[in-house]
Amino acid sequence: MTTNDKKEKKVLPTISKTSKEYQRSKACRFCGTHRGVISKYNLKICRRCFNDHALELGFKKYD
Repeated sequence: MTTNDKKEKKVLPTISKTSKEYQRSKACRFCGTHRGVISKYNLKICRRCFNDHALELGFKKYD
């Protein structure tokens, strides 16, 4: 194969978030911490605040 036979892929430049922008988007709504954040279902609540506010959010506690 020659270089003319190979198809060149166009690579688009990616715009990446800086680490600070990523951390801000992953902060807890109640206390602002970045550790243990539950982002499933767009909750964005840390595990400690989730334990405190789960009943207010409509979650039920099962044994």
